[in-house]
Formats: sequence, structure tokens, C-alpha cells
Amino acid sequence: MAFIKNVQKTIKENIRDYGMFIALFAIMIFFTITTKGIFISPRNISNLVNQTGYIAVLAVGMTLVIVIRHIDLSVGFLAGFMGAISAIAMVSWHLPVGVVIPLVLILGILAGLLTAFLVAKLGIPAFVASLAGWLIYRGALLLVTLKTGTIIIPNATYNAIGNGYIPDIPDIGILPGAHKVTLLLGILAVIFFVIGEIKNREKKKAYDFEVSSMDMFIMKMIFVSALIMAVTWVLAGYNGLSWTFVIVLVVTLVYHFISTQTVLGRYIYAVGGNPEAAELSGINVKTITYIVFGSMGMLSALSGILYTSRLQSATTIAGQLFEMDAIAAAYVGGVSASGGVGRVTGSIIGAFVMMSLTSGMNLMTIDISSQYIVKGAVLAAAVIFDVATRNRSK
Repeated sequence: MAFIKNVQKTIKENIRDYGMFIALFAIMIFFTITTKGIFISPRNISNLVNQTGYIAVLAVGMTLVIVIRHIDLSVGFLAGFMGAISAIAMVSWHLPVGVVIPLVLILGILAGLLTAFLVAKLGIPAFVASLAGWLIYRGALLLVTLKTGTIIIPNATYNAIGNGYIPDIPDIGILPGAHKVTLLLGILAVIFFVIGEIKNREKKKAYDFEVSSMDMFIMKMIFVSALIMAVTWVLAGYNGLSWTFVIVLVVTLVYHFISTQTVLGRYIYAVGGNPEAAELSGINVKTITYIVFGSMGMLSALSGILYTSRLQSATTIAGQLFEMDAIAAAYVGGVSASGGVGRVTGSIIGAFVMMSLTSGMNLMTIDISSQYIVKGAVLAAAVIFDVATRNRSK
């Protein structure tokens, strides 16, 4: 009886955090049953991870933009334009990959800073400033691909970013057919997770902060560890971890650390919670706006690299509706529409929720019109859930 009460209390107190995981779990179970196991097959999960990559990195940046009470509609076609620039730099300018990638990321930062200048310095609403960027980058993408149309990228190293997998050790008769490096990394991830959770719990207790009951703490560690190993096992059954997965993981870990463990992260959430109070407390709101939008521009460029690398080409429609998928992923992942609340890890889960819906409905051969309706309904439900939980907490 005490265990059931602890479960109910934990879920009630952390419903915003657990809701997205429950939704993703339910979606995966549903599509696994309706597709007779095809959805959960190693090949499909691997493809799903690679397809989610370019949206996931956008969702990370969009999370922080929404947290500080802004929006950025330009990120989709900015990603497409930056991807086209990378293709042109390699095909026409004959620049090496080691030069192209940093160059494109820097250009993305500059584009983000330009939007931030319009918002922070000139006081233009972010919606209008980024809408102008949406139109400009859309036109720029068409302009640079006007003569050639689709630009084929022949560079194997660049294309491996979106299609390649981390190398494996030679087969020595142990677990034949499985990607052993992936399994080893999964085990290490579980070990680091358990150690991190134990240290975090001890730190909270040292400062007399409230912690979950021991049975809930153990249950959480078992569940998350089992989830990590399950995903690792599935991916190990088909080529292992992709470079796209590695990039998304690194981006997530870096931004999670910045947003939760640094002064900059506290400033970002303070600005989102109350910009006026943050300004009065000594936080330079304009500087935070520049940093967040500059970061968003860089991640847009990275998204463009992942997308063009996966397609092995730059197209005239690259980036179309990326911004909508990123915004939807952020909201589904728990970002509050009123700002000040949201985690980058939640937005990654939100990205997987949205892309899982797309993948599952494609496997069920559901037409695109119905897919848009379903995804719209899921987004509306996420926002309603956000409003309901905020009203209940007041």
C-alpha cells in the first residue's frame, strides 16, 4: 500500500516530466502492435533515430528560445540554406570537410545574431523578425540552387555524418551479429547514470532538499537503465550507433549541462520566468537574447548539415516545415508556452514522439492528410496539458 502511494505521489509531483515518456512508450507499443513488430525492428529504429536527428538538434535550440519567451520561425529554411552552402562549398569551391563544417556553423551563428539584433536592439517582436528571416532564407535557398537545382554531394566523409555508423571491434565469437561497441557504450551509459543519480541524491540530502523515497529512487534507476539497455540492444542489432545519434547525444549533454549546471543556464531561466525582474537583478537580458538566438542559428546550421548529409544532396525544398516540427517537439517535450519552463532532454523526447508518429503512420500506410491532423491533435493536447498543470499548481 505504501509503495502504491509513493508511485501516485511521484507521478503527481512529476507529471510534466513523466508525461512525455508515458506518451512515447504508449506510441511505440501501439505502432509495434499495429505493424506486427516492424516498428520496433532494429532497422526501423535505426532509421527513426537518423530521421529524428536534424529535428532533435533544432528542438534543443528552440527550447531555449521559447524558454526566454520568444519564437524563431526562420530556423527551417536557415537549415536548408546552410546545408546548400555546405554543398556548394564542397562541390564548387572544393573546400575540405574540415573547413566547411566550422564555416557553416559560424555562418549559422551570425544569422542567429542578426535575428537577435532585430529583437534585442530594435525591439522587433521575434515572430516578425524570424518571419522575415523565413522569407529571406527561403529566397536565398532558391537563389543558390537556381541553376543546378538539386546539388549532389559526392564527399563520402560528409555523407557519413548522416548515414554512417561508429566502427565495431572484430567479431571474436561473442554475441555474433551484434554491434559490440554499441553494447559496451550502453553499459557505460547505465553505470554513469546510476553513479550520477546517487551523487545527485546525496547532494540534495546534504542541503536538506526533498528527495524521492528510496523505493521510487530504485524503481527509477531500474526503469531508465532497462530503457537504455533496451534501446542499445535494438540498435546493436543493426549496424550499431549512427554518427547522427552520437552528434545528437553530444548536443543534448552539452546543452543539458549548460542549462542545469551553469550560471548562464540560471540566467536563461530567470529571463524566461520574469524578464523585468531579471533585468532589475542585474542580468543583461539583451545579452541572453543574443546568446540564445546565436545558439539557435548554430544548431540550425548543424541541422542543415545533418539533413543534407543524410540525403547526400542539397535540395530546393530543404528545411520546409522544420521549424514547425521543432516547435512541436519543444512543446510536446514539456516547454511552457508562457516561458521559463522546459528542458532540452524533454524536447529530445518530444522530437522522438513526433517522428515516431510519422514513422508509425507511414508503416501503416496512413495518408499524409491524416498524419497532419494526428500530429496537430498531439500538439494541441500537449499545450492543453501544459496549461492544465500550470493552473493546478497555482
